[in-house]
Amino acid sequence: MSAAAAPTLRRSLAIVGIGVRRQPWWFALAVVGSALYGVMTVGTAWVIGRVTHEYVAPAVQAGHATTSQLLAIGGWVAAVVVLNMVGVVTRRIAAGLTMYNVGADFRRQVTRQYLRLPLSWHHRHPSGQLLSNANADVEATWNVFAPLPMALGVIIMLVAGVVQMILVDSVMAVIGLTVFPALFLANMVFQRHMSPRVTRAQQLRAEVSEVAHESFEAGMVVKAMGREAQETERFARVAHSLRDANIEVGRTRGTFDPVIEAIPTLGTLLVLAVGTERVASGHLTPAEVVQIAYLISILAFPVRALGWVLGELPRTVVGWERVSAVLEAKGEMAYGERGIPQEGPSAAHLTGVDYLYDVVDEQGHLSQHQAIHGVTIEVPAGSTTALVGPTGSGKSTLTNLTLRLVDPHRGSVAIDEVDVREVTRGGVPSVGVLVPQQTFLFDDTVRGNITLGADFSDDEVWQALGIAQATGFVRALEMGLDTRVGERGASLSGGQRQRIALARAVIRRPQLLVLDDATSAVDPSVEQAILAGLRDSSSGTTVLVVAYRMSTIVLADDVIYLERGRVIDHGTHAELLGRCEGYERLVTAYAREAAERAAVAADEQVAP
Repeated sequence: MSAAAAPTLRRSLAIVGIGVRRQPWWFALAVVGSALYGVMTVGTAWVIGRVTHEYVAPAVQAGHATTSQLLAIGGWVAAVVVLNMVGVVTRRIAAGLTMYNVGADFRRQVTRQYLRLPLSWHHRHPSGQLLSNANADVEATWNVFAPLPMALGVIIMLVAGVVQMILVDSVMAVIGLTVFPALFLANMVFQRHMSPRVTRAQQLRAEVSEVAHESFEAGMVVKAMGREAQETERFARVAHSLRDANIEVGRTRGTFDPVIEAIPTLGTLLVLAVGTERVASGHLTPAEVVQIAYLISILAFPVRALGWVLGELPRTVVGWERVSAVLEAKGEMAYGERGIPQEGPSAAHLTGVDYLYDVVDEQGHLSQHQAIHGVTIEVPAGSTTALVGPTGSGKSTLTNLTLRLVDPHRGSVAIDEVDVREVTRGGVPSVGVLVPQQTFLFDDTVRGNITLGADFSDDEVWQALGIAQATGFVRALEMGLDTRVGERGASLSGGQRQRIALARAVIRRPQLLVLDDATSAVDPSVEQAILAGLRDSSSGTTVLVVAYRMSTIVLADDVIYLERGRVIDHGTHAELLGRCEGYERLVTAYAREAAERAAVAADEQVAP
């Protein structure tokens, strides 16, 4: 074995050991079943020799077989076949349970890690790659457990067969054993050629998954921009690369398999040739030659089984490296043991907060961009506070920091004077809810998307829908609350999806409700009704809202104006209009835009 291959083999065995420790009993049972198969396969050679010597040869000499001879032959063969079958069934069932149980265990572990890792980590990793980690890479890692128990079990078959050959005739055993070094050498050369090809194929599977997932997610953009042909070509390139890589794997296997299969056949022919001479000289009986020839043919099987395992090990290493990169990823948020008082509206306080985004360039170099600079803001309990600023000023980042979807690099975030980093896991979501601009709905019913499996009555669902101004269109749906909305809510409009998401938040009666431009897709009149409903029903709720429309801004008790990640000023809408030039310029632009939209709508109504 080459120096390069040795570390790979050691690495592979260490990975296999991890899987064995996860399912030791099923794996042990699979090896026992394989060992039984191996012993009985070798025993078949002994049975054939004995049956040939004691029953077949006498029957041939006598010119006929007696009933007792036929029953004896049938009994011996049936016993061997039944035990062989028990070994095969035991090995396959136990090996399958080992492989699938370990795979399921690691899929759950990878998924749990995804949920633990912060949004900043997810921003750096494409969803297609993450899907590949949880599926194709886990599968590639543990597929080795399909041939491994068989390979380990039939080692007994190899040892027992060699011993039996030596006991029958040492000269013939030496001749027959020359087959095995040739087989091992052929397998080593085979693995050296296969390893890089299998590695490339596995990596390309992840790339295909990434491009496919991205194409599905961007379906609307692709169609709207007329990019179907280009996107098809992009997918075709990676799919063809994977095809070519798999063809290379198949071509390599097709080149070596005939050679590996031919070696035992050549060995058997050599044994028969030499055995014929030894029978003629009286050193062996025909039955012994048949027995050794049969042993040569069946003992090639465990060597090939070891080759199958070696063929899976490169995929095991590649799959494990990709999976372990997720499992060992840093950045998991630490949680404390404190709770947030769950009564009355909550106050939020951000003090000296800095936040930096990770940026990866085309060469894969990682750098950081500071989005928030020393921001200190206070959101009093029971108030409505609006975050206002131009695009890229850091409004959405601040909402994520407030509800601890990400942690600041410097400074602190507190809810009800409790640092959110000291709160238990799930403590912040129990009091604070975010409604983002980009709404996500599950392929479920309206009811299911609002309750998310929690125990809310239909009356509570309808009440939440009323606050979100969604009662009318939900009642008009064919099945009302039981209407399935399709993947990502595809059967609903953007405004309808936003109102369902708002009802999902309101029904939980949050102490702190954060709206990140959550009503941008609804008509201004509907937005005003929603905000009025929130004010009327949210005496126990603090509202922090990213605002663009004047109707939202004027309802706020306090307005915080941001530019380039910094707080420029804060106060009431009237106060800021009088003293903050940037704020005045921005909100009047909003007002002009709203007036233009209203004028267009009026013209459309009076047009013939």
